[in-house]
Amino acid sequence: MAHILLLETATTNCSVGISRDGEPLFLREENTPDYSHSEQLHLFIKEALDGASLSFSDLDAVAVSKGPGSYTGLRIGVSAAKGICFSRDLPLISVPTLEGLARQLVPAPGELLIPVLDARRMEVYSAVYDHNYREIRETRAEIVDAGSFGEYQGAHKVHFVGSGAQKIQDTLVGDNFTFDASKVPSAAQMVPMAHTKLQASAFEDLAYFEPYYLKDFLVQAKKKP
Repeated sequence: MAHILLLETATTNCSVGISRDGEPLFLREENTPDYSHSEQLHLFIKEALDGASLSFSDLDAVAVSKGPGSYTGLRIGVSAAKGICFSRDLPLISVPTLEGLARQLVPAPGELLIPVLDARRMEVYSAVYDHNYREIRETRAEIVDAGSFGEYQGAHKVHFVGSGAQKIQDTLVGDNFTFDASKVPSAAQMVPMAHTKLQASAFEDLAYFEPYYLKDFLVQAKKKP
């Protein structure tokens, strides 16, 4: 039996899961706006292992959501994953955050999924997937205006899902567009992606792997009084 520890910390949702042979075994998560990952993540890891009646020695790999997303959230998740892998001599698996978000929905044949994570102002992180979760347009950081995603207007539904959906809903024009801002990335949707990579031995280099930030981290200086 193959057990994978799954860590999703790219957004406000601190999510930890355990899978067995490609099936979900245990999930512990909490979505809070204040990004409490640094306090919760290691507690959730212990709860997940206890809930699945496993120990670190029972794991075959650790999978982490690689981004894009919150700079701090990604750093916390990747640091925890690397620490466990180094200490237990386990392989590291990374999965795309936006694909995991797309997998929150089950589209009909022909429909498209566009996961969108809120960035700054009118900017979002987005990618485009078909109904089989195959990526048909790469991940981008883009400023949304009325002409954005115009090439996807047509007869089939296009589902925008994620935290960026709410702020772009009034800007985009398309009768076939739907918007769902209630979904957040979760370790639950990482299960099939991580299992596929484990079977293919598609592992990351522990020494050199970094999260997919997509943009440089910006520190805003405080205004002088």
